[in-house]
Amino acid sequence: MTPLEQWPFREAWAIDFEFEVGAGERPVPVCLCARELRSGRELRVWRNEFGTLPPYSIDADSLFVGYYASAELGCHLALGWPMPARILDLFIEFRNATNGINLATGAGRGLINALAAHGLDTIGAVEKKEIQTAIGNGTWRDCYTASEILDYCMTDVDALARLLPVMAPRIDLPRALLRGRYMAAAAHMEYAGTPIDTEMLDKLRRYWGPIQDKLIQRIDADYGVYEGRTFKLARFEAWLVRAGIPWPRLDSGKLDLDDGTFRGMAKIYSAISPLRELRSSLADLRLNDLRVGHDGRNRCLLSTFASRTGRNQPSNTRYIFGPSVWIRSLIKPPPGMAVAYIDFEQQEFAIAAKLSGDPNMLAAYASGDPYLAFAKQAGAVPPDATKDTHGDKRELFKTTALAVLYGMESHGLAYRLDMPTIIARDLLRAHHETYRAFWHWSDAVVDHAKLTGELHTVFGWTLHGCCDANPRMLRNFLMQAHGAEMLRLACCLATERGVEVCAPVHDALLITAPVDGIDAAVATTRAAMTEASRIVLGGFEVGTDAKIIRYPEHYFDKRGTRMWSVVTQLIAEAEATRAAREVA
Repeated sequence: MTPLEQWPFREAWAIDFEFEVGAGERPVPVCLCARELRSGRELRVWRNEFGTLPPYSIDADSLFVGYYASAELGCHLALGWPMPARILDLFIEFRNATNGINLATGAGRGLINALAAHGLDTIGAVEKKEIQTAIGNGTWRDCYTASEILDYCMTDVDALARLLPVMAPRIDLPRALLRGRYMAAAAHMEYAGTPIDTEMLDKLRRYWGPIQDKLIQRIDADYGVYEGRTFKLARFEAWLVRAGIPWPRLDSGKLDLDDGTFRGMAKIYSAISPLRELRSSLADLRLNDLRVGHDGRNRCLLSTFASRTGRNQPSNTRYIFGPSVWIRSLIKPPPGMAVAYIDFEQQEFAIAAKLSGDPNMLAAYASGDPYLAFAKQAGAVPPDATKDTHGDKRELFKTTALAVLYGMESHGLAYRLDMPTIIARDLLRAHHETYRAFWHWSDAVVDHAKLTGELHTVFGWTLHGCCDANPRMLRNFLMQAHGAEMLRLACCLATERGVEVCAPVHDALLITAPVDGIDAAVATTRAAMTEASRIVLGGFEVGTDAKIIRYPEHYFDKRGTRMWSVVTQLIAEAEATRAAREVA
Protein backbone atom coordinates (compact mmCIF):
# COMPACT_ATOMS: atom_id res chain seq x y z
CA MET A 1 0.00 0.00 0.00
CA THR A 2 1.47 3.37 -1.02
CA PRO A 3 1.58 6.36 1.39
CA LEU A 4 -1.00 8.11 -0.78
CA GLU A 5 -3.36 5.17 -0.41
CA GLN A 6 -2.82 5.19 3.35
CA TRP A 7 -3.79 8.84 3.69
CA PRO A 8 -7.34 9.31 5.07
CA PHE A 9 -8.91 10.80 1.96
CA ARG A 10 -11.70 9.48 -0.22
CA GLU A 11 -10.40 11.52 -3.17
CA ALA A 12 -7.17 13.36 -4.03
CA TRP A 13 -7.32 15.98 -6.78
CA ALA A 14 -4.34 17.46 -8.63
CA ILE A 15 -5.49 20.89 -9.81
CA ASP A 16 -4.18 23.71 -11.97
CA PHE A 17 -5.77 26.94 -13.21
CA GLU A 18 -4.69 29.28 -15.96
CA PHE A 19 -5.70 32.88 -15.43
CA GLU A 20 -5.18 36.44 -16.58
CA VAL A 21 -3.84 38.93 -14.04
CA GLY A 22 -2.97 42.58 -14.57
CA ALA A 23 -0.59 44.57 -12.39
CA GLY A 24 -2.24 44.94 -9.00
CA GLU A 25 -5.44 43.25 -10.19
CA ARG A 26 -7.33 40.16 -9.09
CA PRO A 27 -7.04 36.98 -11.19
CA VAL A 28 -9.48 36.28 -14.02
CA PRO A 29 -9.70 32.49 -14.50
CA VAL A 30 -9.32 31.25 -18.09
CA CYS A 31 -9.52 27.49 -17.57
CA LEU A 32 -9.15 24.66 -15.09
CA CYS A 33 -7.71 21.17 -15.39
CA ALA A 34 -7.83 18.52 -12.69
CA ARG A 35 -7.33 14.80 -12.14
CA GLU A 36 -8.51 12.57 -9.33
CA LEU A 37 -5.37 10.61 -8.56
CA ARG A 38 -6.97 7.32 -7.56
CA SER A 39 -9.68 6.88 -10.17
CA GLY A 40 -7.87 8.80 -12.94
CA ARG A 41 -10.98 10.90 -13.66
CA GLU A 42 -10.05 14.11 -15.53
CA LEU A 43 -11.67 17.54 -15.77
CA ARG A 44 -11.02 20.13 -18.48
CA VAL A 45 -13.14 23.23 -17.82
CA TRP A 46 -13.11 26.31 -20.08
CA ARG A 47 -13.88 29.83 -18.88
CA ASN A 48 -17.55 29.83 -19.96
CA GLU A 49 -18.17 26.52 -18.18
CA PHE A 50 -17.38 27.54 -14.60
CA GLY A 51 -20.31 26.93 -12.30
CA THR A 52 -21.22 28.21 -8.87
CA LEU A 53 -19.30 25.41 -7.13
CA PRO A 54 -16.05 23.53 -7.89
CA PRO A 55 -16.46 20.46 -10.10
CA TYR A 56 -14.36 18.44 -7.62
CA SER A 57 -14.85 17.62 -3.97
CA ILE A 58 -13.49 20.11 -1.43
CA ASP A 59 -14.77 18.38 1.72
CA ALA A 60 -12.58 17.28 4.62
CA ASP A 61 -12.33 13.77 3.18
CA SER A 62 -10.84 15.09 -0.09
CA LEU A 63 -7.33 16.40 -0.73
CA PHE A 64 -6.62 19.46 -2.91
CA VAL A 65 -3.10 19.16 -4.40
CA GLY A 66 -1.40 22.10 -6.09
CA TYR A 67 1.98 23.71 -6.71
CA TYR A 68 2.07 27.18 -5.16
CA ALA A 69 -1.61 26.74 -4.45
CA SER A 70 -2.45 30.34 -3.53
CA ALA A 71 -2.75 30.97 -7.29
CA GLU A 72 -5.44 28.29 -7.66
CA LEU A 73 -7.11 29.37 -4.43
CA GLY A 74 -7.19 32.96 -5.68
CA CYS A 75 -9.17 31.66 -8.65
CA HIS A 76 -11.57 30.04 -6.18
CA LEU A 77 -12.13 33.49 -4.66
CA ALA A 78 -12.55 35.12 -8.08
CA LEU A 79 -15.22 32.56 -8.97
CA GLY A 80 -16.97 32.82 -5.61
CA TRP A 81 -16.10 29.21 -4.75
CA PRO A 82 -15.50 28.08 -1.17
CA MET A 83 -12.02 27.06 -0.08
CA PRO A 84 -10.99 23.38 0.05
CA ALA A 85 -10.89 21.94 3.55
CA ARG A 86 -7.57 20.10 3.04
CA ILE A 87 -4.76 21.61 0.93
CA LEU A 88 -1.40 20.04 0.12
CA ASP A 89 1.06 22.35 -1.63
CA LEU A 90 3.99 20.48 -3.17
CA PHE A 91 5.90 23.72 -3.70
CA ILE A 92 6.03 24.29 0.06
CA GLU A 93 7.00 20.69 0.75
CA PHE A 94 9.79 20.79 -1.85
CA ARG A 95 10.89 24.15 -0.45
CA ASN A 96 10.95 22.69 3.07
CA ALA A 97 12.83 19.57 1.96
CA THR A 98 15.56 21.66 0.32
CA ASN A 99 15.65 24.67 2.68
CA GLY A 100 19.27 25.56 3.35
CA ILE A 101 20.58 23.24 0.66
CA ASN A 102 22.44 24.83 -2.23
CA LEU A 103 20.75 23.56 -5.36
CA ALA A 104 22.60 23.16 -8.65
CA THR A 105 23.46 26.38 -10.45
CA GLY A 106 20.38 27.70 -12.22
CA ALA A 107 18.05 25.33 -10.39
CA GLY A 108 15.15 26.98 -8.65
CA ARG A 109 12.15 25.55 -6.85
CA GLY A 110 9.58 25.63 -9.62
CA LEU A 111 7.59 22.60 -10.67
CA ILE A 112 10.12 21.62 -13.34
CA ASN A 113 12.94 21.81 -10.79
CA ALA A 114 11.00 19.65 -8.34
CA LEU A 115 10.48 17.01 -11.01
CA ALA A 116 14.16 17.04 -11.96
CA ALA A 117 15.28 16.90 -8.32
CA HIS A 118 13.25 13.72 -7.87
CA GLY A 119 14.59 12.14 -11.05
CA LEU A 120 11.28 12.44 -12.90
CA ASP A 121 10.75 13.00 -16.59
CA THR A 122 10.08 16.67 -17.39
CA ILE A 123 8.95 16.03 -20.98
CA GLY A 124 5.55 17.65 -21.43
CA ALA A 125 6.09 19.87 -18.41
CA VAL A 126 8.76 22.10 -19.92
CA GLU A 127 7.77 25.70 -19.40
CA LYS A 128 6.44 27.46 -22.48
CA LYS A 129 7.12 31.07 -21.64
CA GLU A 130 5.26 32.42 -24.66
CA ILE A 131 1.92 30.81 -23.88
CA GLN A 132 2.36 31.45 -20.17
CA THR A 133 2.95 35.16 -20.79
CA ALA A 134 0.09 35.39 -23.29
CA ILE A 135 -2.37 33.88 -20.82
CA GLY A 136 -1.22 36.13 -17.98
CA ASN A 137 -1.49 39.39 -19.92
CA GLY A 138 -4.67 38.45 -21.77
CA THR A 139 -3.24 38.38 -25.30
CA TRP A 140 -3.87 34.63 -25.72
CA ARG A 141 -7.09 35.24 -27.66
CA ASP A 142 -5.21 36.18 -30.82
CA CYS A 143 -2.57 33.47 -30.45
CA TYR A 144 -3.96 30.24 -28.98
CA THR A 145 -7.11 28.15 -29.12
CA ALA A 146 -8.99 26.91 -26.10
CA SER A 147 -7.76 23.39 -26.81
CA GLU A 148 -4.11 24.51 -26.84
CA ILE A 149 -4.46 26.34 -23.52
CA LEU A 150 -6.25 23.40 -21.89
CA ASP A 151 -3.52 21.06 -23.12
CA TYR A 152 -0.90 23.40 -21.65
CA CYS A 153 -2.80 23.54 -18.35
CA MET A 154 -3.04 19.75 -18.21
CA THR A 155 0.75 19.37 -18.41
CA ASP A 156 1.04 20.80 -14.88
CA VAL A 157 -1.65 18.41 -13.66
CA ASP A 158 0.31 15.54 -15.22
CA ALA A 159 3.44 16.77 -13.48
CA LEU A 160 1.68 16.91 -10.09
CA ALA A 161 0.36 13.38 -10.63
CA ARG A 162 3.94 12.14 -11.18
CA LEU A 163 5.47 14.16 -8.38
CA LEU A 164 3.10 13.42 -5.49
CA PRO A 165 3.71 9.65 -5.19
CA VAL A 166 7.47 10.23 -5.10
CA MET A 167 7.27 12.98 -2.47
CA ALA A 168 4.52 11.39 -0.35
CA PRO A 169 6.70 9.03 1.75
CA ARG A 170 8.64 12.00 3.16
CA ILE A 171 5.69 14.33 3.70
CA ASP A 172 4.62 14.92 7.31
CA LEU A 173 0.95 15.15 6.39
CA PRO A 174 -0.56 16.94 9.44
CA ARG A 175 2.07 19.69 9.34
CA ALA A 176 1.95 19.86 5.54
CA LEU A 177 -1.80 20.44 5.72
CA LEU A 178 -1.19 23.28 8.18
CA ARG A 179 1.18 24.88 5.69
CA GLY A 180 -1.40 24.35 2.96
CA ARG A 181 -3.97 26.01 5.18
CA TYR A 182 -1.80 29.11 5.19
CA MET A 183 -1.88 29.22 1.39
CA ALA A 184 -5.64 29.73 1.63
CA ALA A 185 -5.04 32.67 3.97
CA ALA A 186 -2.36 34.00 1.60
CA ALA A 187 -4.84 33.79 -1.29
CA HIS A 188 -7.33 35.84 0.73
CA MET A 189 -4.67 38.48 1.49
CA GLU A 190 -3.45 38.67 -2.11
CA TYR A 191 -7.07 38.94 -3.26
CA ALA A 192 -7.96 41.66 -0.72
CA GLY A 193 -4.93 43.91 -1.19
CA THR A 194 -4.09 47.10 0.71
CA PRO A 195 -6.10 50.30 0.08
CA ILE A 196 -3.99 53.08 -1.41
CA ASP A 197 -4.56 56.81 -1.88
CA THR A 198 -4.33 56.60 -5.67
CA GLU A 199 -4.78 60.34 -6.14
CA MET A 200 -1.71 61.04 -4.02
CA LEU A 201 0.20 58.21 -5.72
CA ASP A 202 -0.55 59.74 -9.14
CA LYS A 203 0.73 63.12 -7.93
CA LEU A 204 3.80 61.53 -6.41
CA ARG A 205 4.60 59.78 -9.69
CA ARG A 206 4.02 63.00 -11.65
CA TYR A 207 6.16 65.28 -9.49
CA TRP A 208 8.78 62.92 -8.04
CA GLY A 209 11.45 63.91 -10.57
CA PRO A 210 10.99 67.68 -10.29
CA ILE A 211 10.75 67.78 -6.48
CA GLN A 212 13.81 65.68 -5.67
CA ASP A 213 16.19 68.65 -5.54
CA LYS A 214 13.79 70.60 -3.33
CA LEU A 215 13.33 67.55 -1.17
CA ILE A 216 17.08 67.36 -0.64
CA GLN A 217 17.14 71.04 0.28
CA ARG A 218 14.33 70.71 2.83
CA ILE A 219 15.53 67.52 4.54
CA ASP A 220 19.24 68.33 4.27
CA ALA A 221 18.69 71.69 5.97
CA ASP A 222 19.04 69.84 9.27
CA TYR A 223 22.16 67.95 8.21
CA GLY A 224 24.14 69.83 5.57
CA VAL A 225 25.55 66.65 4.04
CA TYR A 226 24.50 67.02 0.38
CA GLU A 227 26.16 68.92 -2.42
CA GLY A 228 23.57 69.04 -5.15
CA ARG A 229 22.37 65.42 -5.35
CA THR A 230 25.67 64.04 -4.04
CA PHE A 231 25.95 62.71 -0.49
CA LYS A 232 29.28 63.95 0.92
CA LEU A 233 31.02 61.64 3.35
CA ALA A 234 33.10 64.34 5.05
CA ARG A 235 30.04 66.48 5.72
CA PHE A 236 28.16 63.52 7.16
CA GLU A 237 31.08 62.67 9.44
CA ALA A 238 31.16 66.26 10.68
CA TRP A 239 27.41 66.17 11.39
CA LEU A 240 27.79 62.94 13.37
CA VAL A 241 30.42 64.62 15.54
CA ARG A 242 28.12 67.58 16.15
CA ALA A 243 25.19 65.29 16.95
CA GLY A 244 27.28 63.06 19.21
CA ILE A 245 26.26 59.91 17.34
CA PRO A 246 28.78 57.04 17.11
CA TRP A 247 28.74 55.36 13.69
CA PRO A 248 29.98 51.94 12.53
CA ARG A 249 33.08 51.95 10.35
CA LEU A 250 34.54 49.64 7.74
CA ASP A 251 37.87 47.88 8.21
CA SER A 252 39.38 50.71 6.18
CA GLY A 253 38.26 53.18 8.83
CA LYS A 254 35.69 54.87 6.61
CA LEU A 255 32.08 55.24 7.72
CA ASP A 256 29.84 52.35 6.70
CA LEU A 257 27.19 53.87 4.41
CA ASP A 258 25.35 50.63 3.65
CA ASP A 259 21.56 51.06 3.80
CA GLY A 260 21.33 48.24 6.32
CA THR A 261 23.62 50.19 8.63
CA PHE A 262 21.51 53.32 8.17
CA ARG A 263 18.37 51.30 8.93
CA GLY A 264 19.85 49.86 12.12
CA MET A 265 21.18 53.21 13.32
CA ALA A 266 17.85 54.91 12.58
CA LYS A 267 16.21 52.47 15.01
CA ILE A 268 18.63 53.61 17.71
CA TYR A 269 18.84 57.32 16.85
CA SER A 270 15.57 58.80 15.56
CA ALA A 271 17.43 61.84 14.17
CA ILE A 272 18.89 59.54 11.49
CA SER A 273 15.48 58.46 10.14
CA PRO A 274 14.72 61.40 7.79
CA LEU A 275 18.21 61.24 6.29
CA ARG A 276 18.01 57.48 5.83
CA GLU A 277 14.60 57.80 4.17
CA LEU A 278 15.94 60.49 1.84
CA ARG A 279 18.99 58.45 0.80
CA SER A 280 16.96 55.30 0.29
CA SER A 281 14.27 57.09 -1.72
CA LEU A 282 16.71 58.84 -4.01
CA ALA A 283 18.57 55.60 -4.68
CA ASP A 284 15.91 52.90 -4.83
CA LEU A 285 12.39 54.32 -5.09
CA ARG A 286 10.63 53.10 -8.26
CA LEU A 287 7.08 54.37 -7.93
CA ASN A 288 5.91 52.91 -11.22
CA ASP A 289 6.70 49.41 -9.96
CA LEU A 290 4.22 49.67 -7.09
CA ARG A 291 1.34 47.35 -8.07
CA VAL A 292 -2.05 49.04 -7.66
CA GLY A 293 -5.24 47.75 -9.26
CA HIS A 294 -8.11 49.75 -10.72
CA ASP A 295 -9.90 49.47 -7.36
CA GLY A 296 -7.04 51.26 -5.59
CA ARG A 297 -5.66 48.17 -3.86
CA ASN A 298 -1.97 47.25 -3.77
CA ARG A 299 -1.58 43.58 -4.69
CA CYS A 300 1.43 41.46 -5.46
CA LEU A 301 2.66 37.93 -4.90
CA LEU A 302 3.48 37.46 -1.21
CA SER A 303 6.22 34.93 -2.05
CA THR A 304 5.23 32.71 0.85
CA PHE A 305 7.89 30.54 2.53
CA ALA A 306 10.56 32.20 0.37
CA SER A 307 13.06 32.94 3.15
CA ARG A 308 15.09 30.35 5.03
CA THR A 309 13.06 31.07 8.14
CA GLY A 310 9.80 30.55 6.23
CA ARG A 311 8.82 34.21 6.17
CA ASN A 312 7.16 35.86 3.19
CA GLN A 313 9.42 37.78 0.82
CA PRO A 314 7.25 39.96 -1.44
CA SER A 315 8.92 42.29 -3.91
CA ASN A 316 10.45 45.38 -2.29
CA THR A 317 9.31 47.51 -5.24
CA ARG A 318 5.81 46.08 -5.82
CA TYR A 319 4.67 45.75 -2.20
CA ILE A 320 3.58 48.84 -0.25
CA PHE A 321 5.58 47.68 2.78
CA GLY A 322 8.72 47.14 0.69
CA PRO A 323 10.16 50.60 -0.11
CA SER A 324 11.05 53.38 2.33
CA VAL A 325 8.72 53.57 5.31
CA TRP A 326 7.33 57.01 4.40
CA ILE A 327 5.72 55.46 1.31
CA ARG A 328 3.44 53.54 3.69
CA SER A 329 1.60 56.80 4.29
CA LEU A 330 -0.03 56.17 0.91
CA ILE A 331 -2.16 53.61 2.75
CA LYS A 332 -5.58 55.17 3.20
CA PRO A 333 -8.93 53.46 3.87
CA PRO A 334 -11.72 54.30 1.40
CA PRO A 335 -14.82 56.23 2.55
CA GLY A 336 -16.66 54.48 5.35
CA MET A 337 -13.73 52.15 6.02
CA ALA A 338 -10.82 51.87 8.44
CA VAL A 339 -7.58 49.95 8.58
CA ALA A 340 -5.69 48.69 11.62
CA TYR A 341 -2.04 47.73 12.05
CA ILE A 342 -1.72 45.07 14.75
CA ASP A 343 1.71 43.82 15.74
CA PHE A 344 3.24 41.38 18.18
CA GLU A 345 5.11 43.20 20.96
CA GLN A 346 8.83 42.32 21.14
CA GLN A 347 8.02 39.03 19.43
CA GLU A 348 11.58 37.72 19.02
CA PHE A 349 12.52 38.50 22.64
CA ALA A 350 9.37 36.68 23.80
CA ILE A 351 10.12 33.65 21.65
CA ALA A 352 13.71 33.49 22.92
CA ALA A 353 12.48 33.71 26.51
CA LYS A 354 9.94 30.91 26.10
CA LEU A 355 12.06 28.53 24.02
CA SER A 356 15.02 28.87 26.38
CA GLY A 357 12.89 28.87 29.53
CA ASP A 358 15.14 31.54 31.04
CA PRO A 359 13.34 32.83 34.17
CA ASN A 360 14.99 36.27 34.09
CA MET A 361 14.20 36.72 30.42
CA LEU A 362 10.59 35.65 31.01
CA ALA A 363 10.35 38.15 33.84
CA ALA A 364 11.82 40.88 31.66
CA TYR A 365 9.21 40.25 28.98
CA ALA A 366 6.42 40.18 31.56
CA SER A 367 7.48 43.65 32.75
CA GLY A 368 6.19 45.20 29.52
CA ASP A 369 9.56 46.74 28.61
CA PRO A 370 12.11 43.91 28.34
CA TYR A 371 14.96 46.22 27.32
CA LEU A 372 14.64 48.51 30.31
CA ALA A 373 14.13 45.43 32.49
CA PHE A 374 17.38 43.99 31.14
CA ALA A 375 19.22 47.17 32.12
CA LYS A 376 17.71 46.96 35.61
CA GLN A 377 18.50 43.25 35.98
CA ALA A 378 22.10 43.97 34.95
CA GLY A 379 22.37 46.77 37.52
CA ALA A 380 23.04 49.42 34.87
CA VAL A 381 20.09 51.61 35.92
CA PRO A 382 18.22 52.01 39.23
CA PRO A 383 15.07 49.96 39.91
CA ASP A 384 12.86 53.04 39.48
CA ALA A 385 14.36 53.97 36.07
CA THR A 386 11.94 54.77 33.25
CA LYS A 387 12.19 55.15 29.51
CA ASP A 388 12.15 58.93 30.00
CA THR A 389 14.81 59.10 32.71
CA HIS A 390 17.21 56.52 31.23
CA GLY A 391 16.34 56.41 27.55
CA ASP A 392 19.96 56.30 26.37
CA LYS A 393 20.80 53.34 28.60
CA ARG A 394 17.64 51.56 27.51
CA GLU A 395 18.59 51.96 23.84
CA LEU A 396 22.06 50.59 24.57
CA PHE A 397 20.64 47.49 26.25
CA LYS A 398 17.95 47.16 23.57
CA THR A 399 20.63 47.08 20.88
CA THR A 400 22.54 44.47 22.87
CA ALA A 401 19.47 42.29 23.46
CA LEU A 402 18.53 42.35 19.77
CA ALA A 403 22.15 41.80 18.68
CA VAL A 404 22.29 38.68 20.83
CA LEU A 405 19.17 37.29 19.15
CA TYR A 406 20.96 37.69 15.83
CA GLY A 407 24.01 35.85 17.16
CA MET A 408 26.21 38.96 17.14
CA GLU A 409 29.50 38.71 18.99
CA SER A 410 31.52 41.41 20.77
CA HIS A 411 33.32 42.73 17.70
CA GLY A 412 30.04 42.86 15.78
CA LEU A 413 28.27 44.69 18.59
CA ALA A 414 31.18 47.10 18.92
CA TYR A 415 30.95 47.69 15.18
CA ARG A 416 27.20 48.34 15.44
CA LEU A 417 27.60 50.77 18.35
CA ASP A 418 30.89 52.27 17.16
CA MET A 419 32.24 51.72 20.65
CA PRO A 420 35.41 50.04 21.85
CA THR A 421 35.27 46.26 21.83
CA ILE A 422 35.82 46.20 25.58
CA ILE A 423 32.51 48.03 26.13
CA ALA A 424 30.67 45.67 23.80
CA ARG A 425 32.29 42.76 25.60
CA ASP A 426 31.03 44.13 28.93
CA LEU A 427 27.50 44.45 27.54
CA LEU A 428 27.55 40.88 26.27
CA ARG A 429 28.99 39.70 29.56
CA ALA A 430 26.04 41.37 31.29
CA HIS A 431 23.69 39.50 28.99
CA HIS A 432 25.47 36.19 29.64
CA GLU A 433 25.34 36.71 33.40
CA THR A 434 21.73 37.91 33.44
CA TYR A 435 20.34 35.27 31.10
CA ARG A 436 22.43 32.17 31.81
CA ALA A 437 19.65 29.73 30.90
CA PHE A 438 19.17 31.40 27.53
CA TRP A 439 22.85 31.08 26.68
CA HIS A 440 22.93 27.43 27.74
CA TRP A 441 19.97 26.79 25.44
CA SER A 442 21.46 28.82 22.58
CA ASP A 443 24.75 26.90 22.76
CA ALA A 444 22.78 23.65 22.77
CA VAL A 445 20.91 24.76 19.62
CA VAL A 446 24.18 25.27 17.78
CA ASP A 447 25.55 21.94 19.01
CA HIS A 448 22.39 20.12 17.95
CA ALA A 449 22.43 21.76 14.52
CA LYS A 450 26.08 20.88 13.94
CA LEU A 451 25.64 17.28 15.10
CA THR A 452 22.38 16.46 13.31
CA GLY A 453 22.69 18.81 10.33
CA GLU A 454 19.28 20.40 10.79
CA LEU A 455 16.97 22.54 12.92
CA HIS A 456 13.19 22.60 12.83
CA THR A 457 10.26 24.46 14.33
CA VAL A 458 7.37 23.05 16.32
CA PHE A 459 5.41 22.70 13.06
CA GLY A 460 8.24 21.15 11.10
CA TRP A 461 9.73 24.02 9.09
CA THR A 462 13.27 22.71 8.66
CA LEU A 463 16.68 24.18 8.00
CA HIS A 464 19.02 21.64 6.41
CA GLY A 465 22.76 21.78 5.84
CA CYS A 466 23.51 23.10 9.33
CA CYS A 467 26.84 21.34 9.73
CA ASP A 468 28.67 24.03 7.79
CA ALA A 469 26.32 26.92 8.58
CA ASN A 470 27.28 30.13 10.35
CA PRO A 471 26.62 29.72 14.11
CA ARG A 472 25.16 33.23 14.26
CA MET A 473 22.49 32.25 11.76
CA LEU A 474 21.79 29.03 13.66
CA ARG A 475 21.30 30.92 16.93
CA ASN A 476 18.78 33.24 15.27
CA PHE A 477 16.91 30.69 13.16
CA LEU A 478 14.50 29.37 15.78
CA MET A 479 13.41 32.86 16.87
CA GLN A 480 12.72 33.98 13.31
CA ALA A 481 11.20 30.70 12.15
CA HIS A 482 8.85 30.42 15.11
CA GLY A 483 7.90 34.05 14.57
CA ALA A 484 6.99 33.09 11.01
CA GLU A 485 4.95 30.12 12.25
CA MET A 486 3.13 32.40 14.67
CA LEU A 487 2.27 34.98 12.03
CA ARG A 488 1.09 32.36 9.55
CA LEU A 489 -1.22 30.76 12.10
CA ALA A 490 -2.53 34.20 13.12
CA CYS A 491 -3.33 34.93 9.45
CA CYS A 492 -5.21 31.62 9.20
CA LEU A 493 -7.23 32.17 12.35
CA ALA A 494 -8.11 35.82 11.61
CA THR A 495 -9.08 35.08 8.00
CA GLU A 496 -11.16 32.06 8.93
CA ARG A 497 -13.01 34.18 11.51
CA GLY A 498 -14.09 36.65 8.87
CA VAL A 499 -11.46 39.37 9.19
CA GLU A 500 -10.29 40.94 5.93
CA VAL A 501 -6.50 40.75 6.30
CA CYS A 502 -4.84 43.02 3.74
CA ALA A 503 -1.19 42.29 4.34
CA PRO A 504 1.24 40.36 6.56
CA VAL A 505 4.19 42.53 7.71
CA HIS A 506 6.97 40.51 9.39
CA ASP A 507 5.44 40.48 12.90
CA ALA A 508 2.18 42.32 12.18
CA LEU A 509 -1.11 42.20 10.28
CA LEU A 510 -2.84 45.01 8.42
CA ILE A 511 -6.61 44.54 8.39
CA THR A 512 -9.55 46.53 7.05
CA ALA A 513 -13.21 46.79 8.05
CA PRO A 514 -16.09 49.29 7.98
CA VAL A 515 -15.60 52.13 10.46
CA ASP A 516 -18.40 50.86 12.69
CA GLY A 517 -16.90 47.35 12.70
CA ILE A 518 -13.19 48.04 13.01
CA ASP A 519 -13.07 47.72 16.80
CA ALA A 520 -14.64 44.28 16.64
CA ALA A 521 -12.30 43.25 13.82
CA VAL A 522 -9.30 44.41 15.85
CA ALA A 523 -10.50 42.45 18.87
CA THR A 524 -10.96 39.32 16.74
CA THR A 525 -7.52 39.72 15.18
CA ARG A 526 -5.76 40.32 18.50
CA ALA A 527 -7.46 37.25 19.94
CA ALA A 528 -6.32 35.24 16.91
CA MET A 529 -2.74 36.48 17.29
CA THR A 530 -2.71 35.71 21.01
CA GLU A 531 -4.11 32.24 20.35
CA ALA A 532 -1.47 31.67 17.66
CA SER A 533 1.29 32.58 20.13
CA ARG A 534 -0.12 30.16 22.71
CA ILE A 535 -0.27 27.32 20.18
CA VAL A 536 3.23 27.91 18.82
CA LEU A 537 4.84 28.52 22.22
CA GLY A 538 3.03 25.90 24.30
CA GLY A 539 0.71 28.19 26.25
CA PHE A 540 2.93 31.30 26.39
CA GLU A 541 1.20 34.48 25.23
CA VAL A 542 2.89 37.20 23.20
CA GLY A 543 1.28 40.61 23.59
CA THR A 544 -0.12 42.68 20.74
CA ASP A 545 -0.60 46.36 20.04
CA ALA A 546 -3.07 47.95 17.61
CA LYS A 547 -3.18 51.24 15.72
CA ILE A 548 -6.46 52.17 13.98
CA ILE A 549 -6.68 54.55 11.02
CA ARG A 550 -10.14 55.72 9.98
CA TYR A 551 -11.10 57.45 6.74
CA PRO A 552 -9.96 60.09 5.74
CA GLU A 553 -6.75 59.58 7.72
CA HIS A 554 -3.58 58.07 6.25
CA TYR A 555 -1.55 55.30 7.84
CA PHE A 556 1.79 56.52 9.15
CA ASP A 557 5.02 55.09 10.46
CA LYS A 558 6.70 57.51 12.84
CA ARG A 559 10.06 56.85 11.18
CA GLY A 560 8.73 58.36 7.95
CA THR A 561 6.52 61.21 9.16
CA ARG A 562 9.06 63.97 8.49
CA MET A 563 9.74 62.74 4.96
CA TRP A 564 6.02 62.35 4.17
CA SER A 565 5.28 65.84 5.49
CA VAL A 566 7.95 67.45 3.33
CA VAL A 567 6.99 65.44 0.22
CA THR A 568 3.29 66.33 0.50
CA GLN A 569 4.16 69.99 1.03
CA LEU A 570 6.37 70.01 -2.07
CA ILE A 571 3.65 68.31 -4.11
CA ALA A 572 1.14 70.95 -2.99
CA GLU A 573 3.57 73.68 -4.06
CA ALA A 574 4.11 71.98 -7.43
CA GLU A 575 0.33 71.71 -7.92
CA ALA A 576 -0.12 75.40 -7.11
CA THR A 577 2.62 76.36 -9.56
CA ARG A 578 1.06 74.22 -12.26
CA ALA A 579 -2.39 75.74 -11.67
CA ALA A 580 -0.95 79.25 -11.84
CA ARG A 581 0.72 78.47 -15.16
CA GLU A 582 -2.52 77.09 -16.59
CA VAL A 583 -4.36 80.25 -15.57
CA ALA A 584 -1.62 82.40 -17.12
